[in-house]
Amino acid sequence: MTARDWTADRESVFDRDAFTCRHCETVGDDATTIRLHPVGDVPREGTVHESALVTVCADCLDMLETPSAATAVTAETLFHRVRETTRLQGASISDVATFASLSTSLPATLESARDDGTEADSDDAMSDYRCTRRDVLLSMAVVDAHLEELAVLESAVDSDVRPSLEAFTETAATLQSGLIETVELSETVVAGLERCHGCFDSLEGKTCSTCGLEARETADWRHTSGSIAFDQLFGTINETLQDASETTDTLTDRTTALAERLTA
Repeated sequence: MTARDWTADRESVFDRDAFTCRHCETVGDDATTIRLHPVGDVPREGTVHESALVTVCADCLDMLETPSAATAVTAETLFHRVRETTRLQGASISDVATFASLSTSLPATLESARDDGTEADSDDAMSDYRCTRRDVLLSMAVVDAHLEELAVLESAVDSDVRPSLEAFTETAATLQSGLIETVELSETVVAGLERCHGCFDSLEGKTCSTCGLEARETADWRHTSGSIAFDQLFGTINETLQDASETTDTLTDRTTALAERLTA
């Protein structure tokens, strides 16, 4: 992200996030302690819409954007990083499940609000979606950063530990892929409502005129009549999330195996 040429309404985002890092909850009051970080797919240049920006502290931004170098690492330090990655992925599963639940409830929520004329309920649902999406994308980005660090460390660990570490990172990457797919499918629900999956504004055409995001493709989820097969989409979301959750069992086994190797 550091190579991009982008601008944003910094104060607006800081105010929205109460000048608090959305990852570690550090509170800041100026540009030396808090920064902005784009999440999800955003235009490569120009203005990034506030729906794709989160407030993070300087330390979290550094963790997200600065690649780690391969250095000698102790068994204790390595296992701490593995355990932290596992903890973060566990939190990500919960975050993704919340996002999926919110997304799949949107069609009924918006229809009910439209029928009842309760615009406040509709506005609340859209606001919750935008906030939850930002948080889950940040959560996924943090896990990506930790997985990148572990991948770099593979070349720096002892040869007898390396296979166990590689097995762990491979399983963690598989879990991450399943969670990312769940998020993308959940965003497709919003596209099926003819809304932008990022800012939730009405969507006309392939690109959102408000935030510049390209719309999620919905062709695979349409009946022959052209309407969205939400039930089928919801079922696939649940199956994908369940598959990802089941991967955690394998991840736990490989974490244990790595711990045994590190303490042998």
